[in-house]
Amino acid sequence: MNEQNVWNRNEVESPCVRICVVHPEARICTGCNRTMDEIRLWSKMSPEERREIMAALPDRSSMLTKRRGGRAARLARGSGES
Repeated sequence: MNEQNVWNRNEVESPCVRICVVHPEARICTGCNRTMDEIRLWSKMSPEERREIMAALPDRSSMLTKRRGGRAARLARGSGES
């Protein structure tokens, strides 16, 4: 066995970027775009399952709409200001 290859693993890495916030409507993580079930089961998935999810992640970003205005906008609407 080649000593340089001892620590090399042929696994699909996690897409986690340590921004773990669940979008309230889409119910996916805004950091990595995975569902909560995908995050929970990631370590138990086969490499093929992980690759399929990784391929789908870029398309999910369109599901994340930004909130417009937040509390300040609601207060402005309530008082008649714009």
